[in-house]
Amino acid sequence: MRTYLFFSVFLLFFFALHYLFYSRVIKKLLVSDKTKKVLTILLGFNFISNIFYVLGRYTEFVSASLYYLFSISIGISFVLLLYLVVHEFIHLFHKTLKNVDQSKRDFIKKSGDGMMLALSAGYVSTAVYEGTKEPVINIVKVSLFDFSIVQISDLHIGGLIDREFVKHSVEKINSLKADIVVITGDLIDTKIEAVKEAVLELIHIRSKYGIYYILGNHEYFHNPLEIITFMKETNIKLLLNESVAIDELKLNIVGVTDLFGYRANLLEPNIDKAFQECNTGYKTILLAHQPKFIEELKGYNPELILSGHTHGGQIWPFNHLVKLQQPYVKGLHKLPNGSTIYVNSGIGFWGPPMRLHSQAEIAYII
Repeated sequence: MRTYLFFSVFLLFFFALHYLFYSRVIKKLLVSDKTKKVLTILLGFNFISNIFYVLGRYTEFVSASLYYLFSISIGISFVLLLYLVVHEFIHLFHKTLKNVDQSKRDFIKKSGDGMMLALSAGYVSTAVYEGTKEPVINIVKVSLFDFSIVQISDLHIGGLIDREFVKHSVEKINSLKADIVVITGDLIDTKIEAVKEAVLELIHIRSKYGIYYILGNHEYFHNPLEIITFMKETNIKLLLNESVAIDELKLNIVGVTDLFGYRANLLEPNIDKAFQECNTGYKTILLAHQPKFIEELKGYNPELILSGHTHGGQIWPFNHLVKLQQPYVKGLHKLPNGSTIYVNSGIGFWGPPMRLHSQAEIAYII
């Protein structure tokens, strides 16, 4: 029910966006009526693609190639939003012009519109190109342990993230020969029945001391209890407000459920419960999907916190919006309590298969 409500609001927003773009931009362009008609048709096609993106996300009737195009339409819609914001500022600038004859005003407007259209086309094409790049292996030097950790996050299996993508990711992870592998949430982003084979590719990850996984907010949208039941039958250790001690490494790995649990009234995070079995003589790694979880630490001081959720902002300048909700967007940071947090930019993506100023990654932490 929550998923249907979310996507209803989602589509309502995009309808309003497309209507505003038509009324505020296309209708006011100083071009021929024929050109306006073509642009209006393209705008309508993009909105229809938004609808098919939502339908394709949770049904099987849309082919992978079509679904890819529908996904890009979401990215184009984000660009329309940016265009609208900049357009309104330019419009205000035009109003400030005094003692300028109409021909010069028209020239300024045509130049501005042409520049905006060119920048928008370049923005979309660059973001799509960056989105096609394979995840990089990002070496993160924390110098806290004498063993290696591989962290992946935000795989979002479902939609365009399919079995082949997961299989290839596992090959890259295994090439690093890590001592520990952790998956910091948003692993599954559709009904588990639809992606079981893709998820099971992860059991082929080779890790000397195990694979550890926590829930992200997106698992809550797709019956998390079914996901939990399925994952417990694999060799991947799902940590639900609990810890595991690895005696050979003198290490605690603590995993908490996601902050979204408070809103869902289900599987709420409980840091006290998560830490209660920890060996106080061991170092500790905390897995928490959202960087914002640092506000829940109370008096606990894990040496390292591994998070994801933000996708590194995924598409600039939306990283600045992420900063309004999360204390960190990506990378390594030292906290006032002495802990270190690493925020992974994610190995997959959500929504459009686009990235800009945010490379998908597999973090190799040493």
